[in-house]
Amino acid sequence: ISYYLHNLFPPDRGEVFVIDRKSGEIRLRGDLDFEDVGLYRLQVDAADQGNPPLSGHCRVVVEVVD
Repeated sequence: ISYYLHNLFPPDRGEVFVIDRKSGEIRLRGDLDFEDVGLYRLQVDAADQGNPPLSGHCRVVVEVVD
């Protein structure tokens, strides 16, 4: 299974998070600041290598607290 990450909200924040395409583990690329952005919405897509490939997705919500 391969995992892919899409930032949904806020759309202009660039890539704050990164995902390991093999394990699906989500990590930070830098620091989060509650005063800057308090909530992130991410979409994780997963696809297998079958023929035809099957896929699924989920939404991950990250709330930054002070």
